[in-house]
Amino acid sequence: MIQYSALRFQTLCFLAGLMIAMTVGAIASAKEPKPLFRDDSVLKLRIEAPFKELTRKAARSTDPYPATLILEGAAPEQLSFTLSARGKSRRNRNLCTFPPLRVSFDEKPGEASIFDGQKRLKLVTHCRGSNSYQQYYMLEYTAYKLSNALTPYSLKARMAEIDYVEADTGKVVASKFGFFIEDTDDAAKRNEMKEIDTPDIDVAQIAPSAAARYALFQYMIGNLDWSMHNGPDGNDCCHNTKLVGATAGAQNDLIPIAYDFDYSGLVDAPYAVAPEELRISSVRTRRYRGFCAHNEEARAQGALIRENYQAFYDAVNGVPTLSDRSRRSTTKYLDRFFEDIESDEQLEKRLLAACRD
Repeated sequence: MIQYSALRFQTLCFLAGLMIAMTVGAIASAKEPKPLFRDDSVLKLRIEAPFKELTRKAARSTDPYPATLILEGAAPEQLSFTLSARGKSRRNRNLCTFPPLRVSFDEKPGEASIFDGQKRLKLVTHCRGSNSYQQYYMLEYTAYKLSNALTPYSLKARMAEIDYVEADTGKVVASKFGFFIEDTDDAAKRNEMKEIDTPDIDVAQIAPSAAARYALFQYMIGNLDWSMHNGPDGNDCCHNTKLVGATAGAQNDLIPIAYDFDYSGLVDAPYAVAPEELRISSVRTRRYRGFCAHNEEARAQGALIRENYQAFYDAVNGVPTLSDRSRRSTTKYLDRFFEDIESDEQLEKRLLAACRD
């Protein structure tokens, strides 16, 4: 058995960026991302908004509120925008006392702005105020970095240290880390693709290699809260997945892009539960949910992931806000994944034997 965690610590931290750039995906992004997502340095922000009213109404309303964003640091700037609650489960105050947010800029930020080219952005917030909850969404950020290490067909994320300030009083409501998520359309454009809006699709419409890679990634992070071909409750495709294709009207060779990882075993949020039909008591228990039709491609993708294993450990090591405990736990969780795929025979036994028809 390969001792992946031991090998990981032999690589110096400064190599993380280089290794992460060596994605397992077949091609590199054709274009660089927009300025906000070009590096991983932590932004320092102050956001002023009527947070008392926004959080009180979040469970039943996603109405926008006027807000101000102040970027501190070497290139300070101030921008006006609207702020609204977003999401579904995390707007429930029984789960989160502070909702995830959506930023919508009133006017197009200037070319000198780090937010140049941005219109609407998802902001992942702290859910609750305790330090332990901060680690949950830092682990979700880590899942995005793992997806970036795997393929350019993934959403980038940018960390920020944020002071949330009540607009009327100037009182700091919370000072927490959060992170912005790249818009799917921007991820599509840098890969010379188009985002696809479509109803449920057939599995046969998905590019086999992309589908296999997607399923292996979801197994890597222990995520069961997804579908790459249909949506929940009759909604458009797909559940916690976006599709991109060669054209806006493409019907074949579609590529799934994963997002929203808080129900994954890697994050292991207190409110996360596995789907009842799978009869799994803990989201930490991995279950392969890829399709049998893609087994040949899954073997090839598994071999590529094994060859590039160091990039994934470096992705974990490159998250500065993970606690030592979270980093150790994540490393061990990743170890078990690589044990499951350490050979074609093991991958067949541990994953592909449970594929879906």
